[in-house]
Amino acid sequence: MKLALMQANSSVLDIERNCAAIDRAARTAAEAGAGVLLTPELFPVGYAPLRVRAELDPGTLPGLRRTLAGIAAKHRIALVYSLPAVAPGGEWQITATVLDHAGNELLSYAKVHLFGPEERKAFSPAEAAPAVVDLGGLKASLAICYDVEFPETVRAAAAAGADLLLVPTALAHGFDSVPQVLLRARALESQLTVAYANHSGQEDGCTFLGGSVIAGPDGELLASAGRGEELVYAEVSAEAARRARDAVPYLRERRPDVYRAWEKPGAAKPSQD
Repeated sequence: MKLALMQANSSVLDIERNCAAIDRAARTAAEAGAGVLLTPELFPVGYAPLRVRAELDPGTLPGLRRTLAGIAAKHRIALVYSLPAVAPGGEWQITATVLDHAGNELLSYAKVHLFGPEERKAFSPAEAAPAVVDLGGLKASLAICYDVEFPETVRAAAAAGADLLLVPTALAHGFDSVPQVLLRARALESQLTVAYANHSGQEDGCTFLGGSVIAGPDGELLASAGRGEELVYAEVSAEAARRARDAVPYLRERRPDVYRAWEKPGAAKPSQD
């Protein structure tokens, strides 16, 4: 399957402009033969946690979700987007959603690891593990931005059967090692493809790195973006994950009971040397 990754600059709370950018990217990606388009974290509303929390009317979110579903259906392309959501208890969370090519929701996920004081002030962290859904013949899962920097998140998705991890992100400049080193390590150690879509340019005073990547299950870069607006593509498959797992069976040879024992108080003895 051909995967398209959108790297672009959104305008904070200019929902019409941001959705138009997604619409254009979806049209271009579909014309290029892509089956899925991945977009950045909170792109439809812009990445500005405090402003989004203070100024966004949550009553607009159902209509916004319908607009995004319409984009997927119009262009006949599966779409991954990220939006704020209000949980049943009233907490605001950062979420990501996978739509199929007809605009039907296949999977949703709420961000577990919040980054920085603004996110922690505006949103509440979730606790649910990444789930897995069939997406064009691949087993796909979701994480959001900072989540992927924790090996436990990616390993949980892989252990649940994911071949592909889709990651909307909002990574600021100065963190080049995240897409270039850490993402490739996550893909390699959990033997699945990791697709990581970032913002570009400046939004509400934050300068974004760009540098979006798609890393294969052997850790190799399948595609990477520069600093500016760009659509990048890569062919991804379940077979690539199977080959990697057959070559080095990291997932089969894990010893979770042993690892849990290591975390018990007193499990680690100080060296006598």
